[in-house]
Amino acid sequence: MTIIVTGAAGFIGANLVQALNARGEKNIIAVDDLRPADKYRNLADLDIIDYLDKDEFLEAFASGRLGKVKAVFHEGACSDTMETDGIFMMANNYRYSMDLLDICTEESVPFLYASSAATYGGSDTFVESREHEKPLNIYGYSKFLFDQVMRKRFAEKANAAQVVGFRYFNVYGPRESHKGRMASVAFHQYHQFKNHGVVKLFGEYGGYAAGEQSRDFVSVEDVVKVNLFFYDHPEKSGIFNLGSGKAQPFNDVAHAVVNSMRRIAGQAPASLAELVKQGLIEYIPFPDALRGKYQCFTQADQTQLRQAGYADAFLNVEQGVGRYIDWLSANADFLATPLDK
Repeated sequence: MTIIVTGAAGFIGANLVQALNARGEKNIIAVDDLRPADKYRNLADLDIIDYLDKDEFLEAFASGRLGKVKAVFHEGACSDTMETDGIFMMANNYRYSMDLLDICTEESVPFLYASSAATYGGSDTFVESREHEKPLNIYGYSKFLFDQVMRKRFAEKANAAQVVGFRYFNVYGPRESHKGRMASVAFHQYHQFKNHGVVKLFGEYGGYAAGEQSRDFVSVEDVVKVNLFFYDHPEKSGIFNLGSGKAQPFNDVAHAVVNSMRRIAGQAPASLAELVKQGLIEYIPFPDALRGKYQCFTQADQTQLRQAGYADAFLNVEQGVGRYIDWLSANADFLATPLDK
């Protein structure tokens, strides 16, 4: 039987393919839009049996040409939160997902899909419930609307197989270089420090001191583990937050990045205050363009995820970012440098 991964040349999709390969799963069909073409590098060291462009995939799947499908991991989407073309975003993220869901329902194929913490937007409560969802941009709305449809289908028991939505928080880790400005904070800080010897953070804003705006930073290693947990338990369905469950400030990320790079260079670790004093971490005025559109705090409520049976601990920033910086440093000739969009 075949496993389908959409967005397979992307960040989370490629990490899923890698993890499936590690389990011995190689009967994988990769679906993506290879623009920029250099995204192929995310697939070059992985084992798949076929590749389909996203524009030909739905017809091929619906026609039965892809044979018996065991599950679909739907990671493909435009994740640019600064995108302003609503027609494109709704067609690409919402309508495409609906069409794919319809085929999975018709064929009784498990459907595990990427939602987003952007559905919460202006909320300060991160619980999987309608009253806490206030998307701030069209990307967040495209994910929110699909989740709303899924809630209706869950209530009506309209799904013929497992359907699971994952509300990804701030994911970081290997294979994200193609994301450009949407790549993780850790990725950009690594390159800032590597190229300029300094990491720059936003100054005071929203009642938070300089660098203390906080997010739920979650390693892609944990994201993949949770996906595979539900893949292994097809009797479980629902919409679940997928974050570490602990908000940490941007200062923690910068501190972990700089100290990891100092360790690699054979230098001793330093405190945050010492790094600021030495000019290795700087604070810049908060950009006017982001005022009113910026989440100063996110933290995944893991209650429903834990109730579903997922029991593993998550990596914190110090652990996960340290491992990621090691990977970036060891893979400088692979996918550690930003790709031009």
